[in-house]
Amino acid sequence: MMTLRPSEARGHANHGWLDSHHTFSFASYYDPDFMGFRALRVINEDRVIADEGFDTHPHRDMEIITYPLSGAIAHRDSTGGTGLLRAGEVQRMTAGTGVMHSEMNGSDAELHFLQIWVIPEKRGLKPGYEQKAFSEEERKGRWRVVASRDAREGSLTVHQDMSLHATLLSPGEKAEYTLAPGRHAWLQVARGKGTLNGVELKAGDGVAVSDESKLVLTASEPIEALLFDLA
Repeated sequence: MMTLRPSEARGHANHGWLDSHHTFSFASYYDPDFMGFRALRVINEDRVIADEGFDTHPHRDMEIITYPLSGAIAHRDSTGGTGLLRAGEVQRMTAGTGVMHSEMNGSDAELHFLQIWVIPEKRGLKPGYEQKAFSEEERKGRWRVVASRDAREGSLTVHQDMSLHATLLSPGEKAEYTLAPGRHAWLQVARGKGTLNGVELKAGDGVAVSDESKLVLTASEPIEALLFDLA
């Protein structure tokens, strides 16, 4: 079974410096039918103008994954984690018992990124920060794992029974994924257009998947997508 969450159905907030679309309920946007999917709690698509960003603020008991699409994020947190996060890099921050952090636009251009919140397998984890680069070549024409519980294939470590995969496809290319029995998936289109098992998708669309064994994403134009494999 596949359930489409169209881009235009998402919550939307434009603060001038920040233009944000919410796949699930977030901040002042509330939809009781879209509070998350399995352990996946937030997928926000954010655009931040130059010289702006999120000043220092707190989080706790959440795995926060940041996936830039263009521009650069200047990150700083209370664990000592600092860095500039660019497209092709992925960051995981474990908020755990509590962390303070800031995320500012680190370039002169618009910053465009996805921020993802995953509910951790337990509360009270030690806060932590991790950032890794995954080249375009690693993601072209295939699903490349970028975050997982066991850090396999050099992926980021996430404290939940889930894995996150990314792909870049050219028109006509396909990426196939086998979902184990009892597992669920969420596919999020970051850019471009294509089909998932024949269902047409565009940028910003999401699809909840249950009771399906094989997923085939086919690009009709260049596409960048994320696939969450969830318990």
